[in-house]
Amino acid sequence: MTANASARAIKPELLRTYTEDFNKDRANLIAADAAVSAGVLKAATDYRGVRALPRDFSIELKQGSITNQERSGRCWMFASLNTLRYELMHRWNLEDFEFSETYLFFWDAMEKSNTYLENVLRTLDEATDSRLFEAINESPADDGGWWQMFAALVNKYGLVPKSAYPESENSRNSDDFKQYLNSKLREFAAELRRRSAAGASEDELRALKDEYMGTVYRICAVALGEPPEKFDFFARPKDDDEDKKGEACKCKAEADADGKAESCKCGESCKCEGKSDAKACKCDKDKSDKPKTGKDERPQIREIGITPLEFYKKYVPVDVNDFVTLANAPLKNRPFNQRYRIRFSANVAEAGDMEFVNVPLDVFKKAALDQLTAGHPIWFACDCTQFALRKDGFFDQSVVRVDQLFGTEFTGDKAHGLEYGDSPSNHAMTFTGVNLGEDGKPNRWKVENSWGKDAGEDGYYVMSDAWFDRYVTELIIRKEYLDDATRALLTTEPVELDPWQPLTRRCR
Repeated sequence: MTANASARAIKPELLRTYTEDFNKDRANLIAADAAVSAGVLKAATDYRGVRALPRDFSIELKQGSITNQERSGRCWMFASLNTLRYELMHRWNLEDFEFSETYLFFWDAMEKSNTYLENVLRTLDEATDSRLFEAINESPADDGGWWQMFAALVNKYGLVPKSAYPESENSRNSDDFKQYLNSKLREFAAELRRRSAAGASEDELRALKDEYMGTVYRICAVALGEPPEKFDFFARPKDDDEDKKGEACKCKAEADADGKAESCKCGESCKCEGKSDAKACKCDKDKSDKPKTGKDERPQIREIGITPLEFYKKYVPVDVNDFVTLANAPLKNRPFNQRYRIRFSANVAEAGDMEFVNVPLDVFKKAALDQLTAGHPIWFACDCTQFALRKDGFFDQSVVRVDQLFGTEFTGDKAHGLEYGDSPSNHAMTFTGVNLGEDGKPNRWKVENSWGKDAGEDGYYVMSDAWFDRYVTELIIRKEYLDDATRALLTTEPVELDPWQPLTRRCR
């Protein structure tokens, strides 16, 4: 062994020192017993941290039932649809509702395949081992994405309820489907590059690409089934009387000067019976006149043969283009108060690449608080793996005390996590609540996840405010909740970023 090789090796005498030091400390032995038996996360769970994060919130939005992306990378799509369904449910007074995630999944696979082949045509002069081509070729039609990808799909293809295009085995568990789709796309890419080198014209190459897309459609349709061009929609709004049970009747206060209640509509607890001259009390009279049956008498919403775009425009009360991506990335080479665009990040080729505005943490958090306070949920992205308990539903460094377990501090900040790839955005969820302390500042956040009701507490997680500051990197904010300075940045010329730079990883 050379001298240099010896200097690089782990020395036997050091190993003896390490093991002696380890066994001298009783805490190490207890920690090892716990971690080996129960796993790192259970062994590191601090009950005091758990107790410090109760699951009640001063601001809380009433959402539908928990969704489940299962074994797929569609979190960004689920979080986006969960954001929109809240608005639809409350606009149309529905108890629950779920959009079809599979519908957008089909079109996302088609559009990403098309964009990949278009990007191959854009980079025919790039070597296959260039950093740019490697970034393009890494995951041609993977599951991951961002809000702007979602918006591009909705703008082009609309939305459908889950009943019109339900889940399939390959949407629930997408690995096999995407493995062979990506393999075929790379074969197509190689052939396009070979034909180009042999002298094929751009028109010839694009005609070949169109032919390839027929194969892509066949793969997607076999795996997921064809999406509907039209569908029927049926829903029943909630019975308003259910919301009014127990309310005191206000007929007395509304009676005219002669003591005549003209049109009492209070509901279950009317006290008009003693008013013999009440002309048109409708509290219980209408109900008592009708025989009770098991028939559902609630009003109905019925649509026959509606298209996905018609459904989106008629029933979703928000425009997906009225949202902006805010980032909080405290990097030296990514100055705040600047608009950025990520090259080669589109899923729909003609829709354009992903953009975001990088803002300081105080601006970032204020936008989130203003939108939640106004009664609207928030799509957000984070690193869901850091100091997190998936089963119990906690995001907090004071709950997952791996520092105590391993006897070492974890001191990396947000900039370090992004620059070194230690905590990139890898998962999207939805904020549906926040708790404000006596000082009016947030101390914990309610998170709607898409991992089913058995993850967290009935599908919901609680996040400490400190964890928000450290690991939440992106928010989707309605333009009306941006401050004037941030809104002005939307019209500035964006700085272009390469697809391998921080904040370019798609959420899965």
